[in-house]
This record gives sequence, structure tokens and C-alpha cells, in this order.
Amino acid sequence: MTPLIPAKDKLRLCFAHAAFDMKPIFDGLGRGIETVQVFNRDDLLACLPEVDVLVISALWKNDLLPVAGRLKYLQSISSGMNQYDLAAFRDRGIYVSSGQGVNRNAVSEHAFGLILSLTRRLALARDNQHKAFWRPDQTDPMQREDELPGKTLLIVGLGTIGDRIARLAKAFDMKVIGVRRDPAHGAGAADEVHSFHDLKALIPRADVVVLSCPLTDETRNLMDAGAIGLLKPTAFFVNVARGGCVEEEALIAALKAGRFAGAGIDVTAVEPLPADSPLWSMPNVVLTPHAAGETRKYERNVLEILTRNLDRLWAGDDALVNRVA
Repeated sequence: MTPLIPAKDKLRLCFAHAAFDMKPIFDGLGRGIETVQVFNRDDLLACLPEVDVLVISALWKNDLLPVAGRLKYLQSISSGMNQYDLAAFRDRGIYVSSGQGVNRNAVSEHAFGLILSLTRRLALARDNQHKAFWRPDQTDPMQREDELPGKTLLIVGLGTIGDRIARLAKAFDMKVIGVRRDPAHGAGAADEVHSFHDLKALIPRADVVVLSCPLTDETRNLMDAGAIGLLKPTAFFVNVARGGCVEEEALIAALKAGRFAGAGIDVTAVEPLPADSPLWSMPNVVLTPHAAGETRKYERNVLEILTRNLDRLWAGDDALVNRVA
């Protein structure tokens, strides 16, 4: 079959990320490909016209597409794809693959870390540690830590990440309800599976609600004021999806009013989170800086997808891993 990208000795590959140092790891694989690495937009603009394969995520903006005259294949470092105009890539005949699955373990474990931080009050313990305060035994049971067995977890987004969250939850003897775009794809490790249309009917059943869905037109502001208002007073809410999936002002208002127990938030509407956001100082919030997907294995996980797809493209096979365009 005819190769779909230039031969190794004629191909130029660019790694573009503000933090990840991927070039030396890839070069160490001995693939015999010319590579370049950039960490900012200016350097990306300078090299992009001569690039055949681009590995990128947050540095990508769609106004770069006309500059990428040689580009044949883009490998996203992230699993989220809302920054890419996929129709425009298709029009130009550029293959695009997502990083879906590379942070499956990291995000699912982070989600459970936030759940445990809320139920076991670990953030409060850390705050007390900084004050050298040894909290006495609590007379009021509602002020004590809680346990998970028998509680109901509602996972909104039952993809690869959501399914692993479900499996972790089962290890804690929780009942798991999953919500996904197409329930016909199955419940996976969850006990039940429903569509997004059923979400508001399911929220009152949940002790913990976790968002792990991609940001799409269907999921934008999925947790709006109406949905947030359906949370039990004792429920916890965790977001490891995207900030745009939540109506943030409604979430803040509900947290201020104590309408539900608390929230674990890894993603916000504006990132970095503005210094004047009330979320910083709320005692019923555990906040992390969009770090759920971070893992020491991230670069190697991305490169595993990249190398598999390069081999397929050289073989004339366009059935790429995680292909989206």
C-alpha cells in the first residue's frame, strides 16, 4: 500500500508543548526521524511550515492551520479535542488522533483522590496541620469523616476514564450509576447505564456525582443551576472533565449557601483560576490546578500512540489509534 506520510528520511516531526520535554524520549527510541521541539507559539509559528507531523495540545490555535502547509498528521497530546476545528482538518486531508486513554489511570485516580479528600476531610486535616491544631473528637456525627461502602456514585461520562472510576468505586463497595451519550455501548463496570437525558432524574439518587465527560455542545453547562439544585444536601460533587461542563456561578452560589456538602474541582471555566474567585477560600471545596491528567508516564503514553500511528501511516493504513479526523 502507498505510504500516507513522507518516508522516515524525509519526514519532519515537531513536538510542541509548554512543559513536556518529549523530543529526547522519542529520539531515544531510535526511529531515525528528524525532530524539533518548541515550547511557545512564536517558535511554533517559525517551524510549522516545514512540519509533516505535529504533536501538540494547548499551544494549538486554529489560526495556525493555514501556516501548516506540509502537515499530514496531528497527534493531540490531550484527550480533549474541543480546541481543534476537525472539519477544517478533514477538508485539508490532515489526519488527527486524540490522546484518549493516555491519562486514564491518572484522571480516574485523581477523581477518587478528590472523593476521599472530601469524605475523609483530608484537606481540613491539612489546614489544621498548618495551624498546629489537633482536632478533638466530634460529638456531632455530621462533622465527622464518612465512609463509602453502600453509597451511590453517579458518573457522568462513562468512557475509558469513567469506566475505571466505576471499577475503583466497586472496590469501595459503592453502587455505581453511569451516564453516557449512547447507553447501547454498555454499562462497563457500572451497575446501571443511562443517557444524558436522564441526568436530572438520577442526581437526587447520588451521594457523589463525578463529571468525567468531554466538553461538547451536549455537555456544555450540563451541570446548570437546575441540575446543581438537585444534589442532596449531603452529596459531594467532583469535576475532572472540563470547566465548561458546569455553570460555575451557580455552583459557587450553591456552595456558598451550603446547599450540598462540598466539591472537588480540578477544572474551572477560566484557567488559571482568577485570584478573586471565591473557590480559593471556600472551606467546602478541594481545588487542584487542572492536574488530574498529570502523570510521570504521560509523555511515554502519548509516544506509544504516536509510534503506532506512524507505523500505520507508513504502511498506508489510515485506521489510526484514536482517529478523530
